[in-house]
Formats: sequence, C-alpha cells, structure tokens
Amino acid sequence: MGTPTLAVWKFASCDGCQLTLLDCEDELLTLAGQVQITTFLEASSAVMSGPYDVSLVEGSITTPADERRIREIREQSATLVTIGACATAGGIQALRNFGDVAEFTSVVYAHPDYIDTLATSTAPAEHVTVDYQLQGCPIDRGQLLDTLAALLIGRKPRLPAKTVCTECKLRGVTCVVVAEGIPCLGPVTHAGCGALCPTYHRGCYGCFGPAATPNTSALVPVLRRDGLSNDDVERVFSTFNVAHFSTERNDR
Repeated sequence: MGTPTLAVWKFASCDGCQLTLLDCEDELLTLAGQVQITTFLEASSAVMSGPYDVSLVEGSITTPADERRIREIREQSATLVTIGACATAGGIQALRNFGDVAEFTSVVYAHPDYIDTLATSTAPAEHVTVDYQLQGCPIDRGQLLDTLAALLIGRKPRLPAKTVCTECKLRGVTCVVVAEGIPCLGPVTHAGCGALCPTYHRGCYGCFGPAATPNTSALVPVLRRDGLSNDDVERVFSTFNVAHFSTERNDR
C-alpha cells in the first residue's frame, strides 16, 4: 500500500474549521509525515487529482455548482468526513432557509438575475453519503486529530454521543443554570467542546449542535424561567446550528 492521501475541501463557510487543522502546528507536521496532503487550498495552491483516501469537507451546500462538486468529491473519496457546523447543519447561513431568497437577492444585488444560488443552505449529508461528522463552530482540534489518527490505523473514530451537561459533570463544573440562573443550552447540545463556556460561568451557546436525543421541549420552560422572553428563546436557538435545532424543536 502507498501513502494514504488526504484532501481538504471548502464550501460556504468562514474557513475556521480548516484553520483549526492548521493551528495543530506540531501535530500537523507529524500528520504530514504520515499522509500525502493532496489538496488543501488554505495551506497550499497545489492541487492533485483523486482518488483520495480521506476527504475533510468544510462548509454548506448553497449553489448548484456546490451540489455538483460535492458529488464529485464523494465519488473520489474512500472516506468523507464533514467538519464544523456549516458542513453538519448548514451553518448560520441556514437562516436563509426560513426566508425568501429571491427577496434577499432583489434587495442586496443590483442584478439579482446574475445570482445562481439555492433557496437553502444544507449540509453535504443532504446530498451525499457522509461517513463521519465532526460538529462544532469551530471543531475541536483534539477530536479532529483523534479522528484522523483513527482513520490512519484503521479503527473507528471515537465521537462522543453525550451532551455538554455530561462534560460539565465529568469536569466537576458547577451547573450555571442551577447555581446562577444563567440560560444554557448544555442539556440539549452535543458534547465535544469540553464544556468550555460553563467552565467560565457562561451558558452554552449550542456550538456543537443538538445532541442525539435533545429534550428541547423540557428546556424551553427553563430558559423562560431564567429570564428569556419568547423572542430571546428563538434567538438563542438561531445561531450556528439553526437548521438542526429548529428541526428538533418542531418535532416536539
């Protein structure tokens, strides 16, 4: 067998999850010695054709060209991993899913007929089969490195299914809801951040998206009890993972 190949792809996003990989620095040098990075435009203008052993995909699908390109990448990739809220839930740009894109373009652009866009912003998983998803805005570097290491040695990545609340308990962090009355999405949010915000006495913002079985209908009354109005509750869910959180709330 030859050296495994790794490709990193960008769709509609802020590049923050790709930067998480670049920020690995020393670990990235080790990784580069174990794989052949064939395409990673955030780091190099060099582009090599596939097939690829592993593709990391950042960003949401927002144009017809995106739809075509993600299918081409899927066909060329043995394993496809989506990274970040944009690639797993459509990102903050999925706010467009609840409005009229034709109206938006008519207001913003002098020639809206030049704009070739989809009415929605969706995750690649809505268009192709995805093997693994790393959630977060941005992703967690430890989770990213563990996933890449797992794929290199042929084992299944360890991706947590617990909630941020569980991470708080494991770290011995006092519950900000119970102790301080701070609104927090930890009970319904997927683990992965290490309970970063509650550790510093801030409520969870839901960066890692909804947990596998989020009980949002039970959390909303708690958020209202802690001082949020109905509009505030809508806003707290309408951030990085607005599309997935809205789906979970509408299902209940």
